[in-house]
Amino acid sequence: MADPQTPKLVLASASPRRLQLLDQVGLQPDLLNPTDIDETPLRRETPRRLSLRLAEQKAKAALNAPLVRALGPQTIILAADTVVGLGRRVLPKAETPEDALDCLRLLSGRSHWVYSSIAVVSPSGSVSTRCCETKVRFKRLSREDMTTYVKSEEWRGKAGGYAIQGRAAAFVRDLAGSHSAVIGLPLHETLQLLEGAGYP
Repeated sequence: MADPQTPKLVLASASPRRLQLLDQVGLQPDLLNPTDIDETPLRRETPRRLSLRLAEQKAKAALNAPLVRALGPQTIILAADTVVGLGRRVLPKAETPEDALDCLRLLSGRSHWVYSSIAVVSPSGSVSTRCCETKVRFKRLSREDMTTYVKSEEWRGKAGGYAIQGRAAAFVRDLAGSHSAVIGLPLHETLQLLEGAGYP
């Protein structure tokens, strides 16, 4: 029988990539509980601020989900959000081929920042957040690079219109920061916050 005192881990995300990253460090959530929140940036909101706010909102939204409440009081919630920024500009999560192309044109030959934030709610209800900032520089992309990539469909639903764990890895000239954060979950920071919340 499961020990009622052992904390249960909830991942407030449907992302298979985040699940794979947790698995990579030996963590398996007891429950996946994706939350549906409005991700529209506020007026004059910076990419970093947006990322932190959305991660926190996702964690708090999961707190009241029936399946989460059913796990009992010893529950820890982990939520994350990744935003790609070019200066103060927030790049969208690409939903159409046009979105993806627009993003790739903007990122071609330039450096951009990936802000990957996590929020952890401890059993006591306290919320801890952390934002990991990674600088990524793309090579200059040819028209063929872009059209081939758009055909791959890998960009769909991805912040900034690309997935670094796929073909877009070939576009990266330089990366300063956390590779796992660009995929969607900064592992070092995640483990620190989970430990702080009492997760074994």
